[in-house]
Amino acid sequence: MTSWYIFAIGALAQLLFSGRTLLQWIISEKNKKVLTPALFWKLSLIASFLLFIYGYLRNDFAIMLGQVLTYFIYIRNMQLQGEWRKMHQFIRVFILIFPLIIIAIGYNNNKQDVDNLLNSEAIPDWLLILGVIAQIIFTLRFVYQWIYSEKNKESSLPFGFWMLSLLGSSLIFTYAIFREDPILIAGHIFGIVTYIRNIMLLRNQS
Repeated sequence: MTSWYIFAIGALAQLLFSGRTLLQWIISEKNKKVLTPALFWKLSLIASFLLFIYGYLRNDFAIMLGQVLTYFIYIRNMQLQGEWRKMHQFIRVFILIFPLIIIAIGYNNNKQDVDNLLNSEAIPDWLLILGVIAQIIFTLRFVYQWIYSEKNKESSLPFGFWMLSLLGSSLIFTYAIFREDPILIAGHIFGIVTYIRNIMLLRNQS
């Protein structure tokens, strides 16, 4: 049984993820084209921070993997938009080393802790594999976005980002149903709708 405060952390993370997506959606609808405000990346970073904790507390490797992979891409996008340097240096250092701190504290018994994480009784092997694949695909959207943004020297969300978002989110939604995780279910229902709408906006732009 997951404690209420763990779900509260996860719910807050998903609210922030949904908030960033809603913000991006409203701004894009207003301008009739896909735009990415600086606040999108700030909310992404905070939400990723919280969802990483949520995944750790639920002993859910798939969630933790997804957040670690995207965490630093959010930071890079903040750098591209000139927002990263505006944060206090202490906060920047803490944000950079936070995942390492959690791993060092939570998994300091080497193989035993890793086995516990990867072989949770609550998550059968096939479901863990589905979750990991879903998170990798969902994460690839930001790898693609990162490469695209670096190439163009500006932070933007191209068509491929939204297609990978839709595919990855649909798979995570399926994982969440089997995992009986209300936090992931609620977050990805909203996400799927938004991804479809952004794809429609980009098609109308071309």
